[in-house]
Amino acid sequence: MAVQKSKKSRAKRGTRRSHDSLGGATLSEDQLTGEVHRRHHISPEGFYRGRQVVVAREDDEE
Repeated sequence: MAVQKSKKSRAKRGTRRSHDSLGGATLSEDQLTGEVHRRHHISPEGFYRGRQVVVAREDDEE
């Protein structure tokens, strides 16, 4: 089992962890509808890159 030889300082620990923080999600605006959505994901209206790829289904048709 690996055991460290001496204690790591707070500065060394902080330097190692400097890139561990999470960034915000990258958002894009749809060309056609203007909807804001995450990159490489469809918008809530079903549009992706200006084309409608998912047609909203009506729940009343039973």
